[in-house]
Formats: sequence, C-alpha cells, structure tokens
Amino acid sequence: MIRLLKKCYYKYLRHIKWRKFNIGKNLHAGRGIFLWARHSITIGENFYIGKYCLIECDAIIGNYVILANYVSLIGRYDHNYQEIGTPTRMASQIRDENYNWKGLNQKIIIEDDVWVGVGSIILSGVSIGIGSIIAAGSVVTKNVEPYSIYAGNPAKKIRNRFDSEEQLREHIRLYKLNFAK
Repeated sequence: MIRLLKKCYYKYLRHIKWRKFNIGKNLHAGRGIFLWARHSITIGENFYIGKYCLIECDAIIGNYVILANYVSLIGRYDHNYQEIGTPTRMASQIRDENYNWKGLNQKIIIEDDVWVGVGSIILSGVSIGIGSIIAAGSVVTKNVEPYSIYAGNPAKKIRNRFDSEEQLREHIRLYKLNFAK
C-alpha cells in the first residue's frame, strides 16, 4: 500500500506539480522540495532528490544523480546588486520579466552518475562532470572534472573517484554495458 502511495505521489509531482519541467521516470523525491527556473529544468531518469532541496535556476541534470538532503542549486546573479542608488532588496531580480542583467542564460549542468552530498550549494554557470562526487557542505563555484571528488568552500578537487585508471576503465565499461542508453 505504501509503495502504491509513493508511486502516485511521484506521478503527481512529475505530471502535475512540476509539469512545466522535464523529469524522467523513476523519480524519488523527499519532502519540502522547491523547484523554479526562469527557462527550464530537465532531469534524467532514476533521479533522487532528498528532502528540503532547492533548485532555483535553469538546470540540466543527468541520469542516476543523487542530490542528498538540503542541497541547493542557485543562480549567482539573481539580484542586480550593482543597480546604482538602489538597495539590493529593491533591485531588479531574475524573476522580473524585464530583468536584463547578468545570469540570464546561465544554467547548472550535472552529468550522469553524480552524487552531491548533504548541504552542498552549486552556483549557476557550473558543470559537474560525469561520475563525480561533491562532498557534504561544499560550495561549487567552478566546473568539476569527471570522476573526481570535490570538497570545501569553494570546492576544490581532493582526489579522483577511483584509485587507478584500470578501475576507472572497468567502471566506465560496466556502466555503459548496464546503464547507458
């Protein structure tokens, strides 16, 4: 019975609440999630988004991606803080129809097989390469290399995901065999 209720809830999210976004099948969504984008959000299949996550910018998210609890994907130029003579609170913002400052076409791209740890923040204009891991509490301000582990504020590469090139090649081979389309 619980499985059926969850299935209905996820269908409601995909087809009613978030119908203006393109979300693939096998969604798992925790509670308290907020999605907004000026243009679009596209999410692949088998996506897990933990509770109290926020996606508040244009984004493309691949297949088999995990966003742990309290992850935020946000725009870096959501308010025109350089509007002369205007407090930032009253300045134009990206939600305004006539907004014409920075950030209009920036998006976050998260490729397949990425895990973003709890409480992490990713700023618009960033790409996270396939197979990468973002450690809990990180703030991602720059692009992330494929199959890498990044941590910190600002996030920096701390190591490769796999210990050897041989392990990486075998992971890629098996991933393509079993999960890639």
